[in-house]
Amino acid sequence: MITKIDRKAERVRRHKRVRTKISGTAECPRLCVYRSNTNLYVQVIDDVAQKTLVSASTLDKEVKTKHANKEAAKELGTLIAKKAKEKKIDTVVFDRGGYIYHGVVKEIAEAAREAGLKF
Repeated sequence: MITKIDRKAERVRRHKRVRTKISGTAECPRLCVYRSNTNLYVQVIDDVAQKTLVSASTLDKEVKTKHANKEAAKELGTLIAKKAKEKKIDTVVFDRGGYIYHGVVKEIAEAAREAGLKF
């Protein structure tokens, strides 16, 4: 019998594997990306102190595009970089959350780099 692949479980498995190698500190926090069918979420996390330093999503008032598409991803990348700069964070470690570095995840990363974050 052919069984259906559970895509969410596979993504969580990939994310756990990546998280064994990536960790955020106060000097170099982790830029974590989560995407759902309707929205995009980005956080800058200090894993040592277990604190979220900066967060942004397509639900925020600053973001004009309220969907999970590439235009919203570009806005979100520049917004998270701007908020991180206000908290004096310039270097981060990028955590793609088990997603393929393609499409929306790639747009967030490139927009954040263009806005001044280093990773």
